[in-house]
Amino acid sequence: MRQSIFFMPTLKETPADAVAKSHQVMLRGGYIRQVTAGVYSYLPLGYKVLRKTEKIIEEEMANAGVVEMIMPHMLPASMWEESGRLPKYGPEMFRLKDRHGREMLLGPTHEETFTDVVAKSLKSYKQMPLHLYQIQTKFRDENRPRFGLLRGREFVMLDGYSFAASQEQLDKQFDDEKAAYLKIFKRTGVEVRPVIADSGTMGGKNSIEFQAPAAVGEDTIATNASGTYAANLEMAVSVDTFKQEPEELKAMEKVATPGCDSIDKLAEFLQVPATRIVKSVLYIVDEKKKVLVLIRADKEVNEVKLTHLLDCDSLRVAETSDLEELTGAGKGGVGPVNADWADEIVADETVKGLYNVVVGAGESDAQFINANLDRDFKADRFADLRVANEGEPDPVDHEPLKFTTSIEVGHIFKLGTYYTETMGAKFLDQNGKSQPVIMGSYGIGVTRLLSAVVEQHATENGVAWPKEIAPFGIHIIQMKMKDEIQSKLAEDLEAKFAKYDVLYDDRNERPGVKFNDADLVGAPIRITVGRDAADGIVEVKRSGDDQAQKLAVTDLEDFIASELD
Repeated sequence: MRQSIFFMPTLKETPADAVAKSHQVMLRGGYIRQVTAGVYSYLPLGYKVLRKTEKIIEEEMANAGVVEMIMPHMLPASMWEESGRLPKYGPEMFRLKDRHGREMLLGPTHEETFTDVVAKSLKSYKQMPLHLYQIQTKFRDENRPRFGLLRGREFVMLDGYSFAASQEQLDKQFDDEKAAYLKIFKRTGVEVRPVIADSGTMGGKNSIEFQAPAAVGEDTIATNASGTYAANLEMAVSVDTFKQEPEELKAMEKVATPGCDSIDKLAEFLQVPATRIVKSVLYIVDEKKKVLVLIRADKEVNEVKLTHLLDCDSLRVAETSDLEELTGAGKGGVGPVNADWADEIVADETVKGLYNVVVGAGESDAQFINANLDRDFKADRFADLRVANEGEPDPVDHEPLKFTTSIEVGHIFKLGTYYTETMGAKFLDQNGKSQPVIMGSYGIGVTRLLSAVVEQHATENGVAWPKEIAPFGIHIIQMKMKDEIQSKLAEDLEAKFAKYDVLYDDRNERPGVKFNDADLVGAPIRITVGRDAADGIVEVKRSGDDQAQKLAVTDLEDFIASELD
């Protein structure tokens, strides 16, 4: 490809609203252009990277026995009503009505659609296991689209779905998909860590995220040094090392605590450490159930873990007006003693083994001191409900946890029968008995994967693309376009190495302009044809090198083959 006819509108200055490195590089290099907030055009350079990434996905999916198809973008809302997900998804869903008033939506994901198609086709266990996927544009009305392709309203995603007659079949499909994803990420040159994750609105109880460490990442992952534990912070577990020394139980006593509207103020006023205070947090669950959560005051409630424990669709911290109406106490005064108004009291594991603690007295500006579990208050059940803390031991090898920001580039789920039960996807087993199909769901954010690659492979002036997804494998730069010897050599090299996808900079521009643009193209190999062309010498620079090296043209073939084959 001749650069003189290639559409690559570079920018000299980085747009002020481009914070992420990947966003900056893709805008400056002419990979993408914003059409509106969270919506981008993929210009030729960006589209080449996107298509090469999709080709890798297609190859590895085929190797794993996953069959490609395509579903529509516009879907009937009735499918989502049938699965029960329509009210759960919230304002992120793009909704519209056709001319007949029927409610439609733009697909943010396609579990329902695939389930519907399969439900009408699968009749027998003999038709499974079945494994399908698509690469398609998705739509989500993000409240704050930002960081370029990392969080947009329109994006390209691989979403795959498996259908199994047994748990064993699903387990194998899940493992096969995980192995294929790791191959995809390796070939695209992005470092990932599989981590324990929350399934969120997808449903199911077992999922793994593929997180790419990056400074701009919106997720936080907790890992240990040995690599034996990795989890999204939402699901991370750390071992609490605090142990209170046993002591005699004292008589519970009510004390006034005026103006103590925070744990710090309360601890200072009572002259006790936060480890002797049990916080009581009232949650309204599914807008009807009142659940009081107890946790040691130096810890924070993890609402994702709480949602899983309660198996609920929604929960929220009770507002001050709720507290006063339901408990008679304002913020800070709510406590577990005589809390008959609570439908359930659940406690974090940190509450066990505490003695003579401080709890809310059930009225504003008052606390009980020397309250004790089982004697003065109770918990209906205990669970790990807290946010993990960096530096605390992990639950596997008890090594200190380290927190890292990262970008979620993939997510796989064991959905089970979450969709098939509600949508009637059933089959006849070996005994002729009707059973719900067992599902898995698998996704890669293709466009955000590109951003993750740039974040990890950014250079001072551009990007060093991994060879399999680089827009061009070789970038030939001719210094003087009027030099016939240089032109002849550059054209010969362009033809000779055409199979590696060559970009030939034949523009009549200054060397500085050409080299600046070359940094943004980020080809694995840059060949500069200059003053030594007559002697059969060129300068060669790999994208990760600081300096170019001189090389005889006769040695180029072996060099390029060693780098790109």
